[in-house]
Amino acid sequence: MKIRHKNIVASYLVLIKDNKVLLSKRQNTGYSDGDYSVIAGHLEPGETFTKAVIRETKEEAGIDLDQDKLVIVHIQHCKSDINTSERVHVYFTAKKWKGKIINKEPEKCKHFKWFDFNHLPSNMVLHVREAILNIKKNVFYSEQGW
Repeated sequence: MKIRHKNIVASYLVLIKDNKVLLSKRQNTGYSDGDYSVIAGHLEPGETFTKAVIRETKEEAGIDLDQDKLVIVHIQHCKSDINTSERVHVYFTAKKWKGKIINKEPEKCKHFKWFDFNHLPSNMVLHVREAILNIKKNVFYSEQGW
């Protein structure tokens, strides 16, 4: 039998409020520590992209998302800048959520901070920055790192 291609898959959440996006500053993860990113995580076996983003959001920020209020705003096919792995990222947005945003993983996240869409920090995970800029331009699909 032919060996099938495998991608690493992850869900990302772009929380938007008053033309600002919520970013988390990474620390102690071994990948892009000191850079800003968004709430995100890899899918677990048998988990959908939607279920993963809901789970990761609760685990990282302590808030609840309504599956019916989530919208896919970007899909990104990436080649890793660390190794040769290929990845598929699905970016969701939510303009409403339940609960107060709190840092539930302080060992991995230094803090959360709202940034204006027009003034993103220079120290961002590259593929996340590109995805946010594409979302802002209503570009639904991109490829990064090829």
